Amino acid sequence: MRVNEIPIVFNCEQADLIGILHCPVSVESDTVGVLIVVGGPQYRVGSHRQFVLLARYLAENGIPVMRFDVRGMGDSTGLSAGFEHIDADIRSGIDAFYQHQPGLARVVLWGLCDAASASAFYVYQDHRVSGMVLLNPWVYTQQGAAKSYLKHYYLKRLTNPDLWRKVFGLRFDYLQSLRSLFDFTRKALNGGNKLIAQVSAGTVDQRLPLPERVRECLRRSSCNILIILSGRDLTADEFRDAVRQDFIWQELLADPRITRRDLPEADHTFSTRVWRDQVAELTLDWLRKV
Repeated sequence: MRVNEIPIVFNCEQADLIGILHCPVSVESDTVGVLIVVGGPQYRVGSHRQFVLLARYLAENGIPVMRFDVRGMGDSTGLSAGFEHIDADIRSGIDAFYQHQPGLARVVLWGLCDAASASAFYVYQDHRVSGMVLLNPWVYTQQGAAKSYLKHYYLKRLTNPDLWRKVFGLRFDYLQSLRSLFDFTRKALNGGNKLIAQVSAGTVDQRLPLPERVRECLRRSSCNILIILSGRDLTADEFRDAVRQDFIWQELLADPRITRRDLPEADHTFSTRVWRDQVAELTLDWLRKV
Protein backbone atom coordinates (compact mmCIF):
# COMPACT_ATOMS: atom_id res chain seq x y z
CA MET A 1 0.00 0.00 0.00
CA ARG A 2 1.28 3.46 -0.88
CA VAL A 3 2.04 5.69 2.11
CA ASN A 4 2.58 9.44 2.43
CA GLU A 5 4.94 10.75 5.09
CA ILE A 6 3.97 14.27 6.11
CA PRO A 7 5.88 16.48 8.57
CA ILE A 8 3.72 18.65 10.84
CA VAL A 9 4.29 21.27 13.53
CA PHE A 10 1.78 21.74 16.34
CA ASN A 11 1.62 23.61 19.64
CA CYS A 12 1.82 22.42 23.22
CA GLU A 13 1.85 25.10 25.90
CA GLN A 14 3.80 27.61 23.81
CA ALA A 15 6.25 24.98 22.51
CA ASP A 16 6.44 23.80 18.89
CA LEU A 17 6.29 20.02 18.62
CA ILE A 18 7.53 18.26 15.50
CA GLY A 19 5.70 15.21 14.20
CA ILE A 20 5.60 12.89 11.22
CA LEU A 21 2.35 11.43 9.89
CA HIS A 22 2.52 8.09 8.10
CA CYS A 23 -0.71 8.13 6.10
CA PRO A 24 -1.91 5.26 3.92
CA VAL A 25 -3.25 6.71 0.65
CA SER A 26 -6.55 4.90 1.22
CA VAL A 27 -7.93 5.04 4.77
CA GLU A 28 -11.36 3.74 5.70
CA SER A 29 -13.66 5.83 7.85
CA ASP A 30 -13.91 4.90 11.54
CA THR A 31 -10.30 3.71 11.51
CA VAL A 32 -7.85 3.22 14.38
CA GLY A 33 -4.54 5.07 14.37
CA VAL A 34 -1.35 4.55 16.36
CA LEU A 35 0.35 7.40 18.21
CA ILE A 36 3.96 6.53 19.05
CA VAL A 37 4.93 8.18 22.33
CA VAL A 38 8.67 8.84 22.54
CA GLY A 39 10.42 8.39 25.86
CA GLY A 40 13.90 9.43 26.95
CA PRO A 41 16.68 10.48 24.57
CA GLN A 42 18.12 7.81 22.30
CA TYR A 43 20.42 7.68 19.31
CA ARG A 44 18.60 8.15 16.01
CA VAL A 45 19.90 4.74 14.96
CA GLY A 46 18.64 3.11 18.16
CA SER A 47 15.06 2.73 19.33
CA HIS A 48 14.06 5.91 17.47
CA ARG A 49 14.93 4.16 14.21
CA GLN A 50 12.68 1.33 15.33
CA PHE A 51 9.84 3.84 15.64
CA VAL A 52 10.35 4.94 12.04
CA LEU A 53 10.37 1.38 10.72
CA LEU A 54 7.37 0.39 12.84
CA ALA A 55 5.38 3.40 11.62
CA ARG A 56 6.14 2.56 7.99
CA TYR A 57 5.26 -1.09 8.47
CA LEU A 58 1.90 -0.35 10.08
CA ALA A 59 1.05 2.33 7.50
CA GLU A 60 1.88 -0.05 4.65
CA ASN A 61 -0.70 -2.37 6.19
CA GLY A 62 -3.39 0.31 6.22
CA ILE A 63 -3.00 1.75 9.73
CA PRO A 64 -2.25 5.49 10.02
CA VAL A 65 0.55 6.32 12.43
CA MET A 66 1.89 9.50 13.98
CA ARG A 67 5.19 9.86 15.82
CA PHE A 68 6.44 13.04 17.41
CA ASP A 69 9.00 14.55 19.76
CA VAL A 70 7.66 15.76 23.11
CA ARG A 71 8.83 19.09 24.54
CA GLY A 72 12.58 19.33 24.96
CA MET A 73 13.26 16.18 22.94
CA GLY A 74 14.63 15.79 19.45
CA ASP A 75 13.49 18.62 17.18
CA SER A 76 10.74 20.00 19.43
CA THR A 77 11.18 23.21 21.39
CA GLY A 78 10.52 23.83 25.08
CA LEU A 79 11.95 22.26 28.22
CA SER A 80 11.80 18.56 28.93
CA ALA A 81 9.29 17.86 31.70
CA GLY A 82 10.23 14.20 32.19
CA PHE A 83 8.10 11.19 31.35
CA GLU A 84 5.87 11.64 34.40
CA HIS A 85 4.67 15.04 33.19
CA ILE A 86 3.91 14.76 29.46
CA ASP A 87 0.11 14.45 29.59
CA ALA A 88 -0.18 17.78 27.77
CA ASP A 89 2.21 16.59 25.05
CA ILE A 90 0.25 13.39 24.46
CA ARG A 91 -3.05 15.28 24.40
CA SER A 92 -1.66 17.78 21.88
CA GLY A 93 -0.34 14.90 19.79
CA ILE A 94 -3.76 13.24 19.69
CA ASP A 95 -5.40 16.57 18.80
CA ALA A 96 -2.97 17.02 15.90
CA PHE A 97 -3.47 13.41 14.77
CA TYR A 98 -7.23 13.91 14.56
CA GLN A 99 -6.79 17.24 12.80
CA HIS A 100 -4.54 15.88 10.07
CA GLN A 101 -5.87 12.34 9.58
CA PRO A 102 -9.39 12.18 8.07
CA GLY A 103 -11.47 9.22 9.18
CA LEU A 104 -9.62 8.72 12.46
CA ALA A 105 -12.01 7.42 15.10
CA ARG A 106 -9.82 5.83 17.76
CA VAL A 107 -6.21 6.07 18.89
CA VAL A 108 -3.84 3.46 20.28
CA LEU A 109 -0.82 4.68 22.27
CA TRP A 110 2.45 2.82 21.64
CA GLY A 111 5.43 3.29 23.98
CA LEU A 112 8.70 1.71 25.08
CA CYS A 113 10.04 1.86 28.66
CA ASP A 114 9.26 5.26 30.27
CA ALA A 115 7.02 6.15 27.32
CA ALA A 116 4.95 3.06 28.16
CA SER A 117 4.52 4.34 31.72
CA ALA A 118 3.74 7.85 30.46
CA SER A 119 1.02 6.35 28.24
CA ALA A 120 -0.43 4.53 31.25
CA PHE A 121 -0.54 7.79 33.23
CA TYR A 122 -2.51 9.43 30.44
CA VAL A 123 -4.84 6.75 29.09
CA TYR A 124 -7.74 6.87 31.55
CA GLN A 125 -8.14 10.63 31.05
CA ASP A 126 -9.05 10.59 27.33
CA HIS A 127 -11.93 8.60 25.84
CA ARG A 128 -10.35 8.84 22.38
CA VAL A 129 -7.71 6.31 23.43
CA SER A 130 -9.03 2.80 22.89
CA GLY A 131 -5.84 0.82 23.39
CA MET A 132 -2.17 0.76 24.32
CA VAL A 133 0.92 -1.22 23.35
CA LEU A 134 3.41 -1.16 26.23
CA LEU A 135 6.95 -2.49 25.77
CA ASN A 136 9.06 -3.15 28.88
CA PRO A 137 7.14 -0.66 31.07
CA TRP A 138 9.33 1.38 33.42
CA VAL A 139 8.29 0.65 37.03
CA TYR A 140 11.58 1.53 38.71
CA THR A 141 12.04 1.75 42.45
CA GLN A 142 15.41 1.60 44.15
CA GLN A 143 14.39 -1.49 46.09
CA GLY A 144 12.83 -3.21 43.07
CA ALA A 145 15.85 -2.52 40.87
CA ALA A 146 18.23 -3.86 43.52
CA LYS A 147 16.19 -7.06 43.94
CA SER A 148 16.06 -7.59 40.18
CA TYR A 149 19.80 -6.99 39.87
CA LEU A 150 20.57 -9.48 42.63
CA LYS A 151 18.21 -12.08 41.22
CA HIS A 152 18.76 -11.73 37.48
CA TYR A 153 22.33 -10.43 37.23
CA TYR A 154 24.35 -11.91 40.09
CA LEU A 155 22.87 -15.40 39.79
CA LYS A 156 23.66 -15.46 36.06
CA ARG A 157 27.19 -14.22 36.79
CA LEU A 158 27.86 -17.34 38.87
CA THR A 159 27.37 -19.52 35.77
CA ASN A 160 29.43 -17.26 33.50
CA PRO A 161 32.75 -18.92 32.51
CA ASP A 162 34.42 -15.50 32.16
CA LEU A 163 33.88 -14.86 35.88
CA TRP A 164 35.65 -18.06 36.90
CA ARG A 165 38.49 -17.43 34.46
CA LYS A 166 39.06 -14.09 36.21
CA VAL A 167 38.85 -15.74 39.65
CA PHE A 168 41.36 -18.51 38.88
CA GLY A 169 43.54 -16.09 36.93
CA LEU A 170 43.75 -13.83 40.00
CA ARG A 171 42.24 -10.96 37.99
CA PHE A 172 39.00 -10.71 40.00
CA ASP A 173 38.40 -7.55 42.07
CA TYR A 174 36.95 -9.09 45.24
CA LEU A 175 36.75 -5.83 47.17
CA GLN A 176 34.82 -3.94 44.50
CA SER A 177 32.48 -6.88 43.90
CA LEU A 178 31.74 -7.28 47.61
CA ARG A 179 31.05 -3.56 47.93
CA SER A 180 28.66 -3.72 44.98
CA LEU A 181 26.91 -6.83 46.33
CA PHE A 182 26.56 -5.26 49.78
CA ASP A 183 25.12 -2.04 48.30
CA PHE A 184 22.49 -3.87 46.23
CA THR A 185 21.57 -6.11 49.18
CA ARG A 186 21.12 -3.09 51.44
CA LYS A 187 18.86 -1.39 48.88
CA ALA A 188 16.87 -4.58 48.30
CA LEU A 189 16.17 -4.95 52.02
CA ASN A 190 15.25 -1.30 52.50
CA GLY A 191 11.59 -1.10 51.57
CA GLY A 192 11.24 2.56 52.48
CA ASN A 193 7.89 4.10 53.28
CA LYS A 194 4.92 2.57 51.53
CA LEU A 195 2.22 4.97 50.40
CA ILE A 196 -1.35 3.66 50.40
CA ALA A 197 -2.99 4.06 46.99
CA GLN A 198 -5.09 7.21 46.97
CA VAL A 199 -7.46 6.99 43.99
CA SER A 200 -10.05 9.72 43.86
CA ALA A 201 -12.64 10.63 41.25
CA GLY A 202 -9.94 12.72 39.58
CA THR A 203 -6.40 11.61 38.84
CA VAL A 204 -4.33 8.86 40.41
CA ASP A 205 -2.06 10.11 43.21
CA GLN A 206 1.30 11.03 41.67
CA ARG A 207 3.07 10.31 44.96
CA LEU A 208 2.50 6.58 44.65
CA PRO A 209 5.56 4.38 44.01
CA LEU A 210 5.90 3.87 40.27
CA PRO A 211 4.68 0.22 40.10
CA GLU A 212 1.51 1.09 42.02
CA ARG A 213 0.91 4.29 40.06
CA VAL A 214 1.16 2.48 36.72
CA ARG A 215 -1.09 -0.27 38.03
CA GLU A 216 -3.77 2.10 39.31
CA CYS A 217 -3.81 4.08 36.06
CA LEU A 218 -4.30 0.89 34.05
CA ARG A 219 -7.08 -0.20 36.40
CA ARG A 220 -8.87 3.09 35.79
CA SER A 221 -8.74 2.51 32.04
CA SER A 222 -11.20 0.36 30.11
CA CYS A 223 -9.11 0.04 26.94
CA ASN A 224 -7.40 -3.00 25.46
CA ILE A 225 -3.71 -3.39 26.27
CA LEU A 226 -0.84 -5.35 24.71
CA ILE A 227 2.24 -5.78 26.94
CA ILE A 228 5.46 -7.00 25.29
CA LEU A 229 8.36 -8.01 27.55
CA SER A 230 11.97 -8.79 26.67
CA GLY A 231 13.70 -11.78 28.21
CA ARG A 232 17.14 -10.18 28.48
CA ASP A 233 16.33 -6.87 30.11
CA LEU A 234 16.50 -5.75 33.74
CA THR A 235 13.63 -3.26 33.19
CA ALA A 236 11.37 -6.11 32.06
CA ASP A 237 12.69 -8.26 34.93
CA GLU A 238 11.72 -5.56 37.42
CA PHE A 239 8.23 -5.36 35.90
CA ARG A 240 7.81 -9.14 36.15
CA ASP A 241 9.01 -9.10 39.77
CA ALA A 242 6.63 -6.26 40.65
CA VAL A 243 3.71 -8.22 39.18
CA ARG A 244 4.77 -11.44 40.90
CA GLN A 245 4.76 -9.78 44.32
CA ASP A 246 1.42 -7.97 43.94
CA PHE A 247 -1.89 -9.85 43.76
CA ILE A 248 -3.67 -6.71 42.46
CA TRP A 249 -1.24 -6.61 39.51
CA GLN A 250 -1.85 -10.34 38.94
CA GLU A 251 -5.60 -9.83 38.97
CA LEU A 252 -5.27 -6.93 36.54
CA LEU A 253 -3.14 -8.88 34.04
CA ALA A 254 -5.66 -11.74 34.15
CA ASP A 255 -8.29 -9.39 32.68
CA PRO A 256 -9.25 -10.56 29.14
CA ARG A 257 -8.67 -7.06 27.75
CA ILE A 258 -4.94 -7.37 28.54
CA THR A 259 -2.65 -9.46 26.33
CA ARG A 260 0.92 -10.28 27.32
CA ARG A 261 3.65 -11.51 24.98
CA ASP A 262 7.22 -12.43 25.98
CA LEU A 263 10.22 -12.43 23.63
CA PRO A 264 12.76 -14.49 25.63
CA GLU A 265 15.86 -13.64 23.60
CA ALA A 266 15.19 -9.91 23.03
CA ASP A 267 17.03 -7.06 24.75
CA HIS A 268 15.52 -3.82 26.05
CA THR A 269 15.25 -1.98 22.71
CA PHE A 270 14.67 -5.05 20.49
CA SER A 271 17.88 -4.14 18.72
CA THR A 272 18.05 -6.82 16.03
CA ARG A 273 15.97 -7.01 12.89
CA VAL A 274 14.41 -10.29 14.06
CA TRP A 275 13.23 -8.85 17.39
CA ARG A 276 12.11 -5.58 15.80
CA ASP A 277 10.07 -7.46 13.21
CA GLN A 278 8.53 -9.65 15.91
CA VAL A 279 7.35 -6.54 17.76
CA ALA A 280 5.90 -5.05 14.55
CA GLU A 281 4.07 -8.27 13.70
CA LEU A 282 2.72 -8.69 17.24
CA THR A 283 1.50 -5.09 17.16
CA LEU A 284 -0.23 -5.44 13.80
CA ASP A 285 -1.84 -8.78 14.70
CA TRP A 286 -3.16 -7.35 17.97
CA LEU A 287 -4.49 -4.20 16.26
CA ARG A 288 -6.47 -6.31 13.82
CA LYS A 289 -8.16 -8.17 16.67
CA VAL A 290 -9.16 -5.28 18.94
